Amino acid sequence: MDLAAVNHSIPLSDGNRIPLLGLGTYGDPRTTAKGTALECVKLAIDVGYRHFDGALVYFNEHEVGQAIREKIADGTVKREDIFYCGKLWNTFHPPELVRPALERTLKTLKLDYVDLYIVELPMAFKPGNEFYPKDKDGKYIYHHTDLCATWEALEACKDAGLVKSLGVSNFNHRQLELLLNKPGLKHKPVSNQVECHPYFTQPKLLEFCRQNEIVIVGYCPIGSSRDASWVNVKCPPLLEDELLVSIGTKYKKSTAQVALRFNVQRGVVVIPKSFSHERIKHNFQIFDFSLTEDEMKAIEALNKNIRFVELLMWSDHPEYPFHEEY
Repeated sequence: MDLAAVNHSIPLSDGNRIPLLGLGTYGDPRTTAKGTALECVKLAIDVGYRHFDGALVYFNEHEVGQAIREKIADGTVKREDIFYCGKLWNTFHPPELVRPALERTLKTLKLDYVDLYIVELPMAFKPGNEFYPKDKDGKYIYHHTDLCATWEALEACKDAGLVKSLGVSNFNHRQLELLLNKPGLKHKPVSNQVECHPYFTQPKLLEFCRQNEIVIVGYCPIGSSRDASWVNVKCPPLLEDELLVSIGTKYKKSTAQVALRFNVQRGVVVIPKSFSHERIKHNFQIFDFSLTEDEMKAIEALNKNIRFVELLMWSDHPEYPFHEEY
């Protein structure tokens, strides 16, 4: 695969393209200073990033949108150079809420369209003003969701020009098949955003998605933070792996750069999240070396089927996707 810093996009099944390296923009709104996403996205565009992964529930889409608009205004990029992924949150699964949710994202971004809009999870919460609704006992309030009906509402959004491509996130193969086999399917999902890194290489899901022309977008591609509220902190630290260290030493690269290169070299999109200026620059420097076939196989063999992200607040839901192997 011919990858370059100036052009590393791959085709999607609907004729659009997605850059293999993007910047994740999640930041805990309780601890992230205002303006952080704005400055980091502007810096990332200057560094060469063209793909940004965001969500309404990150509470910073206004900053991400402002950064994109400012870099368009100063002539650094055109709108068509930027690939923005937004997400349909769990409280907006009923069909009549889908377009208003997307329009809310567009209004927040102050953009006319998003490039990719994905169903963030195959499970739903009770619709309403609360993003994380709980009952009087503090338990999350789930809501029955008809994924096919939700998908039809998304197809209408694509037909209306509000989004270029449609995808999903955290779907297992059975949930993907539900959409792929939907009677009257108009627009198939082009991507599935899931956890993917050398300790969790997703071989079965990756093969299933390749057979169905669905691109895997890998979150936590270099591991994750050690936030015990949503991360399994018992997981071994990926970036201290001896094999990744030794390969990094050979190429004068960090273990993070080796882990990122591994995934993009096998056609998996990566969206490392960072609000560190140095790491944003560092993570982009993966296009001046390539791994050998033997090195790729050795890294694949590191797979331990370890998830950093467990999404425990949904683990009691009947559609919790991680109960199944892939």
